[in-house]
Amino acid sequence: MCTGANYTTSDHYFGRNLDLEFSYNEAVTVTPRNFPFRFRRAEPLPTHHAIIGMATISDGYPLYYDATNEKGLSMAGLNFPGNADYKPEASDKTNITPFEFIPWILGQFETVDEVKAELERINLVDISFSDAFPLSPLHWIISDRTTSITVESVAEGLKVYDNPIGVLTNNPTFDIQAFTLNNFMHLSTNPPQNNFSDALEFDVYSRGMGAIGLPGDLSSASRFVKAAFTKMNSVSGDSESESISQFFQILGSVAQQRGCVEVPPGKFEITIYSSCCNTDKGIYYYTTYENSQVTAVDMHKEDLDGSVLADYPLIKGQQIHWQN
Repeated sequence: MCTGANYTTSDHYFGRNLDLEFSYNEAVTVTPRNFPFRFRRAEPLPTHHAIIGMATISDGYPLYYDATNEKGLSMAGLNFPGNADYKPEASDKTNITPFEFIPWILGQFETVDEVKAELERINLVDISFSDAFPLSPLHWIISDRTTSITVESVAEGLKVYDNPIGVLTNNPTFDIQAFTLNNFMHLSTNPPQNNFSDALEFDVYSRGMGAIGLPGDLSSASRFVKAAFTKMNSVSGDSESESISQFFQILGSVAQQRGCVEVPPGKFEITIYSSCCNTDKGIYYYTTYENSQVTAVDMHKEDLDGSVLADYPLIKGQQIHWQN
């Protein structure tokens, strides 16, 4: 499964954990403004905003998992099995396939408000990229510096939810996830107060007891609560180092360790990579399961007026800095 999040200090940061038991040879990918995006049922975009993010490139086409455009609009697709429902083509709608959704949105728009207006005309259609890459059941978080929304194509149609939490995991649907937070309103970063009984005295024997009851398991519903609590209460300085370090700590609070989630037969889901994009500067940072050193790709060091993809395979081996 996966977790996506936003975080804002002096700059805005957007990223995610990708949790799976296998890899599709994903790479940090920069799509310049003149790379021709062709869509299966919609008009092409010969020119568009430049995009940086994580993608698998197949037949020269970037299949983005998460990305940010040069205007600071960001988007990530997260697994949504059993709930995602893609539709037949509709003559009165703009028909976009799910694998095209990220480039179609990020290629054209600058703000979440612009996206929300366009989503009224969108139909996510059931057309796979290829036999090798069938459609994944997904829902999406779309964010700018001030606003986030969640988009879900379900049996009832396309649902768009305001997401003031700025966090997304997987199942159940976002409305249920957000409502469930009501069950945790008592959690606090402060020591607990005795509301049990005036007749009893209690010992606050440990720091962190105000958050007793915060879920710690790896299910998507529990990760939503844990990531929301961690993100909403996060404090850091405004420097780039402090900001990205805190963002990776937020994602680390819900990371998947090999051996804890078995996917029969004999495979284990892990956090393949964690990403953090400074959406104001267009710098994409990442770590991988075996490489905790932060690696960065700056989209503005590429030829953004070009027409050729730039891709950087993930550095997966542990990078150790020896001090003696």
